[in-house]
Amino acid sequence: MAGNRTLAIIKPDAFGAGKAGKIIAHLEAQGFKLVCAKVTHMTVAEAGAFYAVHKGRPFYDELVAFMSSAPCMPMVLEKSDAVAAYRTAIGATDPAEAAEGTVRKLYAESKGRNAVHGSDSDENARIEGTFFFGSAALV
Repeated sequence: MAGNRTLAIIKPDAFGAGKAGKIIAHLEAQGFKLVCAKVTHMTVAEAGAFYAVHKGRPFYDELVAFMSSAPCMPMVLEKSDAVAAYRTAIGATDPAEAAEGTVRKLYAESKGRNAVHGSDSDENARIEGTFFFGSAALV
């Protein structure tokens, strides 16, 4: 059974450009409920730990540097089949390939500065939510 909560992050590019409110409003209009959120400035070590699954990939170092470069806004969202619904709502990683009306089409700058992070599975949503908010966030 698919979970009803997922972890989302408004990345430093979108947060710093003042797009957080627009992104949250866009998601709420699609039926997502904001369960919890916070603003944080991850250290290099924290960003490295969060994205450890990508260690060794060509984009890892750049991603860690970017995610630790400025504040971001992790949040837990709730909706039926939350992970799949959120991934549809945000669109393709590259905004040039994202569907019209998706978060990335509307607010992302590029493939590397793509406005938001989204969990890719219910298991990763639990792991990622716990990273930022503790185990109670995804219960």
